[in-house]
Amino acid sequence: MPLWQWILDAVAAVLVLVLLYGIALVVRRRLLSRNGGTFELSYRVRSAGSGRGWLLGIGRYSGDQLEWFRIFSLWPRPKRSWPRVELSYANQREPEGVERMSLFGDHVVVTCTSPEGEVELAMSPSSLTGFQAWLEAAPPGTQMIL
Repeated sequence: MPLWQWILDAVAAVLVLVLLYGIALVVRRRLLSRNGGTFELSYRVRSAGSGRGWLLGIGRYSGDQLEWFRIFSLWPRPKRSWPRVELSYANQREPEGVERMSLFGDHVVVTCTSPEGEVELAMSPSSLTGFQAWLEAAPPGTQMIL
């Protein structure tokens, strides 16, 4: 078989794999959102460096947990999870500098405190309203544990 046919077969195989990966991402997103309560949520994994360390993802409320899934991963379980009683809203700000390129267009950066330290999340203003309502809707008598 000539070299050009090998190259053509390899390109076709790569295109099929990319298509399958895309379909798997769509199916995963549908499965995650089948019970509702999902929204675009970015998480800052590293705070070293200005505007760096952001990962795009999907947030989901699951009872008293906020679960975060990486957007381009096929893993069915959340990468991070925060119990409602451990999160406390601190403030919000607009994305600065490089963050504008790293995050979705209309998202705001939200800073929360937890026993592990500061947690930075980015979400749309309407998702922020839902997030604040979810935090405030904790059952009576529960307090943040620090």
